[in-house]
Amino acid sequence: METYRIAGYFKNKCILITGSTGFLAKIFVEKILRAQPDVKKLFLLVRASDATSAKQRVQNEVIGKELFTVLEEKHGRGFHSFIEAKVFPVAGDIVRENLGIEDSILTELWKDIDFVVNVAATTSFNERYDVAMNVNVLGAKNVLEFAKRCAKAKMLLHVSTAYVAGEREGLIPEKPFSMGETLNGNSHLDIQEEINFVQERKKELQANKPTERIEKITMKELGMKRARHFGWPNTYVFTKAMGEMLLGHLRGDLPLVIIRPTIITSIYKDPLPGWMEKTRTIDSFIIGYAKGKLTCSLGNPKLTMDVIPGDMVVNAMIVAMAAYLNNQSEIIYHVSSSMRNPVAFSILQLCVYQYFSKHPRTGKNGKTIKTRKVPMFRNLASFRTYMVLRYKLPLEVLHLLDLILCRSLSHRCNELRQMYNFIVRLAELYAPYTFFKGCFEDINSRRLWMAMMKDNTEEIPLLDFDLKSIDWEDYFNNIHIPGVLKHLCN
Repeated sequence: METYRIAGYFKNKCILITGSTGFLAKIFVEKILRAQPDVKKLFLLVRASDATSAKQRVQNEVIGKELFTVLEEKHGRGFHSFIEAKVFPVAGDIVRENLGIEDSILTELWKDIDFVVNVAATTSFNERYDVAMNVNVLGAKNVLEFAKRCAKAKMLLHVSTAYVAGEREGLIPEKPFSMGETLNGNSHLDIQEEINFVQERKKELQANKPTERIEKITMKELGMKRARHFGWPNTYVFTKAMGEMLLGHLRGDLPLVIIRPTIITSIYKDPLPGWMEKTRTIDSFIIGYAKGKLTCSLGNPKLTMDVIPGDMVVNAMIVAMAAYLNNQSEIIYHVSSSMRNPVAFSILQLCVYQYFSKHPRTGKNGKTIKTRKVPMFRNLASFRTYMVLRYKLPLEVLHLLDLILCRSLSHRCNELRQMYNFIVRLAELYAPYTFFKGCFEDINSRRLWMAMMKDNTEEIPLLDFDLKSIDWEDYFNNIHIPGVLKHLCN
């Protein structure tokens, strides 16, 4: 890394950002604009029917968010003119050729763009297989092909997930996938055959004219089945792994940086501590506690919960882009906490209990919600037993009572049965992460930080991603839990 400022790398540069209405991409856009106000243009690709709709989406879902308050205060009355000069919404979709961008502006983009940052993804663990394949696999390929057509493209930065590692135990290296690699070693993964398979299966399904619900369920089940066949726990990480394989295989001499974050949480420091959008893995636990509806939790208190604040992920992305500028190969960065500053599930459990003991919530009836410690089950078997004894057996009793009362309780029975099935399925879906026994190697990320410490100390406050600096108890009690309550709880 050169000894001049990292932000200098982005002066007079044009960056195309996909997935720009998502949580991580918003933080990236805000940070680039604040760290380097002389960036030339940020092209934000959004799904929209036309340029006007794209502009409206960016205003409502990106620039208009509270996240941009600090930037707005910095520019004062000139904020809107600054945004107009720097931010250019582009209507398109990564699942389409040339990203679905109108021909009239394609030539300009291919001529001007210096960096392509792909943050677009569908992150639902049990997404429809056809949807996940289109976005996470073919979408990644389309972004790469677009980047290769950009005359000045210096690199493609692709955001993946550390959990492409599946359910591996022990130390997990920052290593690219080989084309066709599987996690169980039982078979070879031919991605094109897999693409053809899901398309054919969908055609066969639609030929029978299923209801929308049946089609959705079938395609979700297909994704989980194929993922587990090749050794991955769910459709999301399976398709993200395939996306990585295609990028590494087809990139040619285009520099490729793959960022693999772990569980992303709220902003730690900059620009707005605690800011977040959408409920994430650990937040369901916090929200359940807040509403007094959490009766149990799943996880081993002694195991490491690998979390990483969103601003630190973005800072690592920006520094990696600057550091890897003159390379022509592929590099993986694990942005994780399990190596340098691990935090156990027991810490989160303790912090949540302490927080709501000090700040009790009030229910809709105006009464204080009593804060209780909830049991944490260390394996799925004990959780299933608890669910049967606590909920399924009483549900069967209610079903018998319903028969005696001439089906007068049928609606309530069906409602409770659906809720029971949903909770059990959700627990099984998240089990690979609540019982995860891997530890993510971060040699490349550490080298990145050490270079930053040596050559760019003046930028550390703005681009900090030193995980060792986080006091997790302080973060949960004073930043993350209040952030969840403010931004996610009604």
